[in-house]
Amino acid sequence: MIDSDTALERCQDLVDLARSMGADEADAAARASSSESVSVRLGALEEVERSESEEISLRVFVGRRSASINTSDFAHESLKTLAQRAVEMARLAPEDPYGGLAPADALFSGELRDLELVDAGEPSPVELRETALACEDAARAVEGVTNSNGGGASYSRTTFALATSQGFARGHSGGSHTLSASVVAGEGGDKQTDYAYRTQRHRSDLPDPADIGREAGERAVRKVSPGSLPSGKMPVVFDPRVGSGVLGHLLGAMTATAIARKASFLIDREDESLFDSALRIMEDPHRPRGLRSRNYDGEGVGATPRALVEDGRITGWLTNVASAAQLDLALTGHASRGGGGSPGVGVSNVIMEAGSHSLAELIADIEDGLFVTDLFGQGVNLVTGDYSRGASGLRIRNGELAEPVAEITVAGTLPEMFRALVPANDLELVRGVDVPTFRIDGMSIAGQ
Repeated sequence: MIDSDTALERCQDLVDLARSMGADEADAAARASSSESVSVRLGALEEVERSESEEISLRVFVGRRSASINTSDFAHESLKTLAQRAVEMARLAPEDPYGGLAPADALFSGELRDLELVDAGEPSPVELRETALACEDAARAVEGVTNSNGGGASYSRTTFALATSQGFARGHSGGSHTLSASVVAGEGGDKQTDYAYRTQRHRSDLPDPADIGREAGERAVRKVSPGSLPSGKMPVVFDPRVGSGVLGHLLGAMTATAIARKASFLIDREDESLFDSALRIMEDPHRPRGLRSRNYDGEGVGATPRALVEDGRITGWLTNVASAAQLDLALTGHASRGGGGSPGVGVSNVIMEAGSHSLAELIADIEDGLFVTDLFGQGVNLVTGDYSRGASGLRIRNGELAEPVAEITVAGTLPEMFRALVPANDLELVRGVDVPTFRIDGMSIAGQ
């Protein structure tokens, strides 16, 4: 796999080639990745996999017309052909009044922060196998587990480089380690499956493999023989594993691209108290070892820590160059790049700050309610804010977590849900977008 310096050289070469062939502006992004994973099932080795990939993409502008193209061939002649084709394509493209590159005065400059994204140690296939076995063994040892979908351990490395004709040229590397286990509990028609996993930048930050396995086993066992709930309105408590998705709906609606398309329920709600005034949602792209940490975004604009929700109100829209131009807004450092094409909008490390109550205190006064551990379906409309998802989890009876329940629908509207949201004090930074357990009263339940 190429290193970040080599990737950056190729990006700069490609930008220079595009300019020499008639492009007014250009940027190039290179990505390379390698990964190794081992999976086991029922105590036996099932699969060992290693993969590597390299890709470079070019975006060119001829006046207000643009085109994007990408390749996995890094040879000079191939890059020359790529640049020529991209410029020819751009000349035939329709004009885009909002497209362009980030201006020089908005680009990240200065020294890169050491975000500790690379772990110098690389586990061997033998170590990955032993770790995967330890995860699965612990899961299978939980009383009530009857079968296994397997255990896994993996390690990956990534390289990214970006060069623009406006003068930006930077590259960086990252890595991650992952542990996982998935098992089955129960017999016959009562069978249930669940999983647990954890990803960290550094291997030393991972929990003990046995902890991951036990979590998977315990989650599966507590789902066996689920019942239902009566239909009506009741308090609903969201496990952090699914609660982060609820926060994700807010983040998606805060993107300037959604606002520009008039595809967000947050339009005209900029000054509205969406949450309790004590609740804060923060973004920190500079968190050491964070899963989404970065110094700059996908267009070279510096990424900075900020409050996304303060005093219960959103603090503004999240922009890239195109959406900022369309809405006449400043750049916020939220451009994200995929495999090619124009950049989108994405966040870095986001947290909903913890509240003051433990989980036990949060549910103590709930006579009948639902603790959601799994959500299903795509019933969320970010244009209207309507929310309806299939759910399973545990019934809350007289302030205690009780029997499992399934085949339930939870519904509401996102603005009403946010206003009623009360966070617990159990926040853990494990996902990139993290929330504590939280409670929302008055949600509609469709059960038996």
